[in-house]
Amino acid sequence: MSASHLYEPGLVVQGFEPPVSLSDYALIAFDMDSTLINIECIDELAKMAGVGEQVANITEAAMRGEIKDFKDSLRRRVALLKGTHERALQKVLQEVLQLNPGAKKLVRTCKDQGLRVLLVSGGFTFFADAVQEMLGIDDTRSNVLEIKDHVLTGRLVEQSWGDICDGEEKKNMLLQTCERLGVTAAQAIAVGDGANDLPMMHACKDAGGLSVAFHAKPTVRAQAMISIEEGGLDRLLSVIKPG
Repeated sequence: MSASHLYEPGLVVQGFEPPVSLSDYALIAFDMDSTLINIECIDELAKMAGVGEQVANITEAAMRGEIKDFKDSLRRRVALLKGTHERALQKVLQEVLQLNPGAKKLVRTCKDQGLRVLLVSGGFTFFADAVQEMLGIDDTRSNVLEIKDHVLTGRLVEQSWGDICDGEEKKNMLLQTCERLGVTAAQAIAVGDGANDLPMMHACKDAGGLSVAFHAKPTVRAQAMISIEEGGLDRLLSVIKPG
């Protein structure tokens, strides 16, 4: 085991000796908001609904881990969106949402190396589906906003696994995907930025896989094996090198 050290400017590693080979892994799981993409989608929807500050405050507290019940925090935020027309979703997608630097290169390289790519998000399927198409992601899990008569109801739709993809559900989806692939979490990489990414990150780390923080909150940076603090997602490829 290695101590925490600066591997390159803006890139910190701890708990292992890099570089390692990407070909040693079978799965990489990404958070979406502020990881694969440049925004927190719910915050952008809230701005359009006139409740931006209220929702952003709850989002920040949840991401920092100050609100321990992510499900409660998300329900509170979604409730504030009640009455928003569905065209706000399209407006955020077309005018605000962008892929974070290096996302395309990292995902493409992982797929070229034979890894399954998973998106697990506490955000919304409307955006996750679009990001999946942009990047060629294999599997996703996220939350569905209830819409009636083209207007958000302020509720989420129950799915077969539940109504909210929180930290535990992200971990469950990662482990279920590993099982389906016939591999263990030792062959998985989890990438995120917020407190609700820690369960899947720890599942990988504890099994001998890798946990990666991307421009993350301090508590997440401190617990990750790799912390990308400057530059794009593709900086991961200097630590986990294509085989």
